[in-house]
Amino acid sequence: MAKGFTVKVEGLKDLEDALKQLPQANAKGVLRRTLKEAGEPIARTARALAPKLDMHLSQSIDVSPKLSSRQTTIRHKESPVEMYIGPGPDPAGHLQEFGTGPGHHAQPFMRPAWDQNKSKALDTIANLTWVEIEKTAARLAKKAAKGK
Repeated sequence: MAKGFTVKVEGLKDLEDALKQLPQANAKGVLRRTLKEAGEPIARTARALAPKLDMHLSQSIDVSPKLSSRQTTIRHKESPVEMYIGPGPDPAGHLQEFGTGPGHHAQPFMRPAWDQNKSKALDTIANLTWVEIEKTAARLAKKAAKGK
């Protein structure tokens, strides 16, 4: 079975420091909103590229912080905030992406979607995270000024 891949973005130390200044729950919310927004173009492209023989495959592609219970037993959480992009637990997803052999060749849709959108997704993460941090900090300051 093919394994997923991890993307590591370096050089965002100031961003990390700013996130650490927020309460943990707020920082996680900032990252969830940012990652969801950054993942949507990848999901849209994957839906468009997914084989249309079974419409349920393209319709099941989503951006979510959760995996199915079966997927969770295979994949262990490595970060406090993770976002997954892809089809639901239906095995048709990886069978289409990677193929099953000579009788059914691979029809990749997730990897090409990533390849087409990765630069934009990484830029969105870097830029939108700052916007979300500023909005959250302003909201927290307003709340503190009211004495809550």
